[in-house]
Formats: sequence, structure tokens, C-alpha cells
Amino acid sequence: MTDTSTTQHKGVFITCAVTGGGYTTHKSDKVPITPEQIATDCIDAARAGAAVVHVHVREDDGMPSRDIDKFIQVADLVRSSDVDVVLNLTAGMGGDLVLGDVEKPLPPAVEGTDMAGATERVEHVRRIRPEICTLDCGSMNFGEGDYIMTNTPSALEAMATQMTAMGVRIEIEAFDTGHLAHAKSLVERGFIEDPVVVQLCMGVPWGAPDDLNTFMAMINNVPDSWTFSAFSLGRNQLKYVSLAAFAGGNIRVGLEDNIYLDRGVLASNRDLVERAATILEAQNYNILSPAQVRDNLQLTKHG
Repeated sequence: MTDTSTTQHKGVFITCAVTGGGYTTHKSDKVPITPEQIATDCIDAARAGAAVVHVHVREDDGMPSRDIDKFIQVADLVRSSDVDVVLNLTAGMGGDLVLGDVEKPLPPAVEGTDMAGATERVEHVRRIRPEICTLDCGSMNFGEGDYIMTNTPSALEAMATQMTAMGVRIEIEAFDTGHLAHAKSLVERGFIEDPVVVQLCMGVPWGAPDDLNTFMAMINNVPDSWTFSAFSLGRNQLKYVSLAAFAGGNIRVGLEDNIYLDRGVLASNRDLVERAATILEAQNYNILSPAQVRDNLQLTKHG
């Protein structure tokens, strides 16, 4: 009898990042806001071929949220549906620092700053116990103005320790080569366990740009034993479906990163997953199911 806990299924899996926390809700009415809308998009994405759904939640006005009850509502609705999908929760919230201004950076701005301790940042993960949660392995200038995404070494060590103790697989999010170096250190020192999973986040200002040379530099710094996915933003999202698969990785699409299906045509999450599946199938890739992803990544299905 085959031990399915160690079976490696050859193919590519699709992750759908369904809403994110960016300022996209005023640009497209297809970006889900409420827990019910987010859960519905997760289910639709799974039916379209996504094995994994990456979940943020939002306030009623569309702004990003860390409301644990909203995360629980989404998880409960997805888990109680008749659709199987791997649940991947963000743990990137709570490290948002907006400095005052260029002459008087302190105190930080009230609007936009959301700094929480390591335990608070992973409390929703502890309560829900998804199969996967994310760990942003570094700090960086992020987007415009004076916003800094902060993830200090000590905070990352504390968060990774707690995630591992929960039995939740960590998905490293690497926005630049230095983040990969930090992730390797966390793995070598035992804070992140095998099998190691990493998401290469390309084209995010001001991280690694999504040109081919930079992408290959990121790829070449991923250890052979790690499982990687990759994505880019906006018009390059669907190009990265082919690029990531050809480089030996997995795929991420979704409205967190891109709101268009074609020029001037707003997309739904289902649209983007269906387009990604079409691209992969046309190139003869085997698209992995949630069960196969669980086998490959040794995930524990909770809940």
C-alpha cells in the first residue's frame, strides 16, 4: 500500500488570492468584501481549478481588517461547503507602519499604522488552524508614501515558532532576495520545518521587479528541496502563469494582485482561475487537486 503522506504528485497547483488588503474595492465591484462574498469567491475559485485559496478579510467599507470573527466566518463557510480546497490564511497583517512625514517621522501616522505583537498577529491562525498560513520574511518600503511593511527578525522567529506549534504549514512570502536569505536562515535554525513552501512575490513596489533577470535570480536562490510558487501584479499576472510553471513552480492568480481579465475587462476570481487553468492545460501541465497538494506538502486538514 502506498503511503500517501509521502507521495509526490507531479504537476502544478493553482492558488487563488481572492481579495487581499489593497485599495482595489473602489476600482472593481468584483473584489469581495464581506465574509460571505469572500467565501463564495473561494468556493467558485476551487470549482474553477484552484487547489488553494489565500484569504484576507476586509471591513465593511472595504479597508483591510484583522477581525478574527470575519476570518472565522470565511473559514466556516468554506469548510461547510461541498467543495474541497486548501485554506491558506494571511498572517501579514499587523506589521503596517506609516511614518509621520519626511521631516518628523515620529510619532507614526495614526491612519494606516497597525502594529501588533507576534501572538496577536497569529491569533486568527490559532483559532482557525488552516492548512497553510503566510510569513512575510522581511521588511520593505511598500508602495507609495511613507508606508513600511515591518517584519523584524525577532517577530518572525516568534511567529514561526507559534505557527509550527499549531501544526500549520508556513508559506514563506519573499518579496526580494534578502527575504529568501532570511528564510533560509529560519529554516536552518529550525524555525520553519520541511517541506518548505515559498511564494515569490514579484513586481511589488519596492521589492523584486518582475523582469526575467530578477525572477531568475529569485529562482536560483530557492533551494532545490523547496516548493515554490510565483506571481506578479496587474497585466503581468497571467504572463506569470506560464513563466512560473516553466521555471518549475506553481501558480498564483486572483483579485488581490490583478483586477483585469483582458484590457478594460474586469475579472472575477473564477475568471482568473479559469484563464490560468486554460493556459496550463494548453501547455500539457497536470493541474493538482487539493488532495494531491495535501500529500505533496504534508498538510493537515483541520476543522
